[in-house]
Amino acid sequence: MRLLHTMLRVGNLENSIKFYTEMLGMTLLRKKEYPEGKFTLAFLGYGDEKHNTALEATYKWDTDNYDLGKGFGHLAIEVDDVYQAAEKIRRQGGKIIREPGPMNAGTTLLAFVADPDGYENELLQPKA
Repeated sequence: MRLLHTMLRVGNLENSIKFYTEMLGMTLLRKKEYPEGKFTLAFLGYGDEKHNTALEATYKWDTDNYDLGKGFGHLAIEVDDVYQAAEKIRRQGGKIIREPGPMNAGTTLLAFVADPDGYENELLQPKA
């Protein structure tokens, strides 16, 4: 068994694709429209889906925002340098919601950024 993908409902598919590709370095793996269902699916990730978990962005054509609820936490993404990654995202207009630095009560270096819909993404730097 393996985890195939995580799905997020998004209010503006193009903004979400831009965020995850340009700011977080993912690749748009595939995208398909379903006119009868009035939705589009876009799969993004850091490698082919045969060997890597993907992010599924689901866009319902008649919905432009969602209540994020209280159950979802965040996506975690490893970056080489959390400070550089956060600064790059900031320069591109991304929203940093927790500045880079050590985690509370620990030494792991991390930062949090929000995607265009407000979903949180944790940037984690590998330990030396």
